[in-house]
Amino acid sequence: MPDTRERRWRGLDRLDARNKAPRSLFIALLLASATLITLDYQGGPDSAMEPARRAVGEAFGPVESVTAAVVRPFTSVPSWLRSQGALSDEIRDLQAENSALRNEVETAGFDRNRLESYDGLTQAAQDLGQALVPARVVAFGPSQSFSNTVTIDAGSEAGIGPDMTVVNNDGLVGRVLRVTRSTATVLLVTDTESIVGGRVGSSMEIGFVHGRGTLADNGGLDLRLVDDAVVPAEHDTVVTWGSTGGPYQPGVPIGEVTEVYSSLLETSQRAVIKPFVNFSALDVVGVMVPTGTTSDRAVVEADGALR
Repeated sequence: MPDTRERRWRGLDRLDARNKAPRSLFIALLLASATLITLDYQGGPDSAMEPARRAVGEAFGPVESVTAAVVRPFTSVPSWLRSQGALSDEIRDLQAENSALRNEVETAGFDRNRLESYDGLTQAAQDLGQALVPARVVAFGPSQSFSNTVTIDAGSEAGIGPDMTVVNNDGLVGRVLRVTRSTATVLLVTDTESIVGGRVGSSMEIGFVHGRGTLADNGGLDLRLVDDAVVPAEHDTVVTWGSTGGPYQPGVPIGEVTEVYSSLLETSQRAVIKPFVNFSALDVVGVMVPTGTTSDRAVVEADGALR
């Protein structure tokens, strides 16, 4: 029997032979691949490898199509999730944009009216020759108090004090009753406790305008002239005849005569005045202040300029 050393060397020879076989096969395949690549590249469209490529494509093409169809739903999940997230973000953005546009459309009339009111104050300041502090009506007086008052969002810090005349772009609103630092209470001319000196435009006759306690625009005021013999004419304009420094500045439009009544017992004339101001829709008003008044907001000067 061969000795142990001989058997060991013989086993190593067989192992080396087995290792050489794969190595030789690998080298042969590598050389063959290089040759095929060279032939395919040099042949271009007329390459000798084109028939083999078509044969492989025909053999494995259906398998690749089936495999791609099976795998595609799984490989497309990440991109589907990304596209769904982007679509959700876009929908939210569009909804927010639509909501903003809807709000703009719904408030367009409100903003337009308010802008016209501010522009009207500028014209009123020029017509009256008085500086005005703009303010907004923020509350109406409670009905259970039986008084016609409103609260405006400007007070002593805006240069406003008691007994100042309040107007809007249509005419006389009332006078300031009391103030805080940031608000003021205004007694409307429609209040039953309100008495305003008035002058009839056509005759220049003077009288007193009394409130009826109603905000209706079809006749919230009564006018009684000092001269009982004078009969006001319908459609006459009534303006204030107050003195400078008083609760009502002179020349502020109050309203128009709509009806005239004669009292035989009192031998006097009473005229119903339709106010120029729509008291049930008060919003922007202006408080007459002396020129040069210090205010925490822009003041419309008598020439229409903002200060």
